[in-house]
Amino acid sequence: MTPSTDETCVAEGPVSPGWRLNIGGMVLPCGAEFRVWAPKAKKLEVVLKAEWGERLFPLREGEKGYFTGIIPEAVSGNRYMYRIDGALDRPDPASMFQPEGVHGPSQLVDPRGYEWRNPVWHAPALSDYIIYELHVGTFTPEGTFEAVIGKIPYLLELGVTAVELMPVVQFPGDRNWGYDGVFPYAPHNGYGGPEGLKRLVDACHGAGLAVIIDVVYNHLGPEGNYLRDFGFYFTDHYRTPWGDAINFDGPWSDEVRAYFIDNALYWITEFRADALRLDAVHGIYDFGARHFLRELARAVRKEGESSGRRAYLIAESDLNDVRLITEPQRGGYGLDAQWLDDYHHAVHSILTGERDGYYQDYGVEKQLVAALQENYIYSGQYSMARKRRHGNSAAESPSKSFVVFSQNHDQVGNRMLGERLSSLISFESLKLTAGLIILSPFIPLLFMGEEYGENNPFLYFVNHTDQELVAAVRAGRREEFNDFAYRGEPPDPEDMATFEASKLDWRRRTGGSNLTLYRFYQRLIGLRKSVLPLRPESGREAELVGDGLVLLKRRSGREEAICLFNLAEQDREAEWRLPGGWVKLLDSSGEEWGGTGKVLPDQLGPGRFVMRGRSCGVFQSHDRPISGM
Repeated sequence: MTPSTDETCVAEGPVSPGWRLNIGGMVLPCGAEFRVWAPKAKKLEVVLKAEWGERLFPLREGEKGYFTGIIPEAVSGNRYMYRIDGALDRPDPASMFQPEGVHGPSQLVDPRGYEWRNPVWHAPALSDYIIYELHVGTFTPEGTFEAVIGKIPYLLELGVTAVELMPVVQFPGDRNWGYDGVFPYAPHNGYGGPEGLKRLVDACHGAGLAVIIDVVYNHLGPEGNYLRDFGFYFTDHYRTPWGDAINFDGPWSDEVRAYFIDNALYWITEFRADALRLDAVHGIYDFGARHFLRELARAVRKEGESSGRRAYLIAESDLNDVRLITEPQRGGYGLDAQWLDDYHHAVHSILTGERDGYYQDYGVEKQLVAALQENYIYSGQYSMARKRRHGNSAAESPSKSFVVFSQNHDQVGNRMLGERLSSLISFESLKLTAGLIILSPFIPLLFMGEEYGENNPFLYFVNHTDQELVAAVRAGRREEFNDFAYRGEPPDPEDMATFEASKLDWRRRTGGSNLTLYRFYQRLIGLRKSVLPLRPESGREAELVGDGLVLLKRRSGREEAICLFNLAEQDREAEWRLPGGWVKLLDSSGEEWGGTGKVLPDQLGPGRFVMRGRSCGVFQSHDRPISGM
């Protein structure tokens, strides 16, 4: 049976004004349109599965390897596969839903089928983001989008303003970090599928929370990765730690780039995501004249201008390359922000004493001052871990272009035993760490559970069906820790117990030091929101004022604040030289915060003062500017 070519049906379209999905199975008022890029195929047919049985519909071959057609009989909810050259049945590379997993058929989804309860939403500016990163599968006992909705009141009580979801696209099995996803357009069936994700975003918006979705454009997972059967999505010119690189600059790359740019627009438009976190962009290899990231940023910004909904792009990168966040007219890619690993490494190595692996490049207090002042620590200096010079200068970039954290899925989960900081450092150090992140001039990110000192680890887990692949994952996990001082066998990523051990234990939050730590996080977040100089746009100046004592000075107009951090384990005495009267807003060593007792005075003036070991304090000036700022 030949598909229809009803142009009126196409014109009526299914999706939001100003943008239309270029590929996939798209439900129309008069059936469904199918469009797939398959330059490797000589013939392509839709195998449509419905209540009346299974039927074949051939698609027409067009330009640049696209096959298209409209099937009037198709309706939302029908399942389908593409038959390649009469022999190979494969799911849709742009499937919106995989109800039977990565190897099963795709399902047609009508975007008009969900009625948004909060259609008018004004997201906070990026500088107002206080991010809470979570993994849907381990954040709650149920491990679903719906269960996350039930925790929204908790997140509001904590004070965060944005929820960052680790990758939620279809991966093999029922447990995975999400970075083994193989259907970039399909929210995972076990989490609740596309409708479940829309309900979560809608509920977050209704509560005033922005939503960030973590997307992976540097690789696809190994199991269920059928894209290479259709087209030239991958290249053997480059290799990533996860396998073949995606083809962003070789022959046929125009359509590959369009596939991933459309994917970004899909999350922003159809799911109303407020920002995308771009995983490991150092694994995106593009040596063309117009870098993929630059084109992506341009497309996202253009969509924002058209729709009136600004969305942000936040990159993860280990390159310390300021081009990521530099405007295109100055030779950059124009992304909005990037994760600042340097800051994490400095804080972690100082407070834990760890010096193996990449931590060998850190551990010096003046590095923390450099990061507070100039963003990157490594801006061209020689790195012992890398055996070469590393980075360039980001000193001219605003602090609101950087996201900082003391824990995240990588820095916890990529430890062999997945230990959180609560298992590595003292309670006083945990409070100090919280202060270093939330009071910093950057955008803070919290990793689920850190706010109450969760003790359960966050381990690496998978659920593959291919036993050879399982064996390879286990071997690779062992090799990963050769540069670190770990002994013994890592927990088995395939074991269900590894996944279960990684779930949050919500009972811990309700009492003792866990509750105290939670309230301390609330207080820090409250200060960040209410004290104007503590915002990212404010002026900043950092210095060492004693052995282990870091002074961070902030100013907004004539309002000023001071943050003091004692990184040493012992009490420290120093000279206070700033003029004026300074009123104390917080002392982490206070008994109300489970500390040993305050020694910082309620008001600071010229003279000497004492500060408890591993503590932080906040003061606000009420009468005169800080000289030199």
